[in-house]
Amino acid sequence: MADPFRHIVTLDGPAGVGKTTMAKRLAGALRIPYMDTGAMYRVCGMRLGEEATAMSEADILQTLRAIHFSLDGSGEGTRLLVDDVPMGDEIRTERVGMLASTVGTLPSVRAYCREAQQGLGVATPLVAEGRDMGTVVFPRAAYKFFLEAAPEIRAQRRLDQLKEMGASDLPSLDDLAAQIAARDHQDRTRKEAPLKPAEDAILIDTGKLDVDGVFKRLMQEIKAAG
Repeated sequence: MADPFRHIVTLDGPAGVGKTTMAKRLAGALRIPYMDTGAMYRVCGMRLGEEATAMSEADILQTLRAIHFSLDGSGEGTRLLVDDVPMGDEIRTERVGMLASTVGTLPSVRAYCREAQQGLGVATPLVAEGRDMGTVVFPRAAYKFFLEAAPEIRAQRRLDQLKEMGASDLPSLDDLAAQIAARDHQDRTRKEAPLKPAEDAILIDTGKLDVDGVFKRLMQEIKAAG
């Protein structure tokens, strides 16, 4: 029986390294959907709210089981649907990002998301981006990458992104850098699936390459692997 996860490409790494941009572009070139797992955790964070860590296991599971994820389209046109409704910029705030990181420390949330992600991966080939795609969710994926960049570079990128989104009350670059450092620490030191490269992942420093350079490197590695 063929391995259902053989045609999965994983892109892992901390916030602000360009995972979503690369996942969309790579999925477009490969003509398959991309899965934004960070968005899935953001949805869980929004649904569970600020009191998530104080909730009982039963209440957490009840909330999670009411969430149904699906994908529509491919490449740049891929949309994450929650209960058949496309997600938009409402999940892209810094507050929701921290909520996602917080609920991501809860074993029940990670187990739920892992099951949902693997279910999507069985249904179709994917470019899956997140923080534990190559280590936990799709350890048998054929192509694994870990993207990284210096915190100050990621902070500037995030500030530019917020400006493009038309966000008001923009944080300072120093505040963003501090938030990124705090989230990095939380993601890397959590007991459940900490952020780290898979042993067989290819590491790419996106701070030393432009978008085209990163994409070219990814495609070269995929073609070389066959």
